[in-house]
Amino acid sequence: MIDLVIEARRRDLGGFDVGRVLPFAKHRMVGPFIFFDHMGPIEIAPERARSADVRPHPHIGLATVTYLFAGEIVHRDSIGSHQTIRPGDLNWMTAGRGIVHSERFERARREPEVVHGIQSWVALPDGVEETEPAFEHVDSSALPSRESDGAVLRLIAGEACGMRSPVRTHSPLFYLHLTLATGAHARIDVASPERAAYIVQGEVEVERERYAGGRMLVFQSGAPILVKALQPSVLMLLGGEPIGKRFVDWNFVSSSKERIEQAKAQWRAGRMKLPIGDDTEFIPLPA
Repeated sequence: MIDLVIEARRRDLGGFDVGRVLPFAKHRMVGPFIFFDHMGPIEIAPERARSADVRPHPHIGLATVTYLFAGEIVHRDSIGSHQTIRPGDLNWMTAGRGIVHSERFERARREPEVVHGIQSWVALPDGVEETEPAFEHVDSSALPSRESDGAVLRLIAGEACGMRSPVRTHSPLFYLHLTLATGAHARIDVASPERAAYIVQGEVEVERERYAGGRMLVFQSGAPILVKALQPSVLMLLGGEPIGKRFVDWNFVSSSKERIEQAKAQWRAGRMKLPIGDDTEFIPLPA
């Protein structure tokens, strides 16, 4: 059963718009997933590439999950990671007690490029919020997948449908990329207490209702999720065990408002290390 349908809301990030899905007033999280942005598809011309860049900015208490369908992003962070993200790859950055990173559209500076992807945050559970920051990149070829009758299912993170992702997570969750040809069906059998499907593009039928792209369907736990594609479609399926109440302020997530205020003070005072190789500018703390 579908509990709720969330439509993506447009948000201006300065260089381009995104579709903001989570957090949502009536349903702030799905399992540990506390933030979900749909980026693009958008063509970034060379003269716009630098303005579209996401300059260095901080995080605490979460893991950022970057996944692309098209384009290329260069990631740098304060623990020395320097990684080019390409379609189908997984970038999993655990902020823990604090990390600073940037995301640059370097290839788009040379030639026009279409960029399309999902940026999500996974809140860290109690006892792990202040873990050491870490970074993990998994090439698309190392992510488990299976294909059947026009349906391709790839597991990005966690465990689901008899597959396990190689990336280390800190609480029970699943994150899947589903591609369907017209008329193809998928049966997603996951027992997680919180589950949702985001329609990236196309149109699907779920429980005899039609749903177009740009919508997240939040399901009750229990019965398998049955999806039929009415046209070529792409979906992201996500969920997991709830981890309890979390506060979100700018780029910070924590179970403690006081910890967030501390992180804000640290960033304001310049006491958080900038990314190695990208330390000449940063995003100031919003007023």
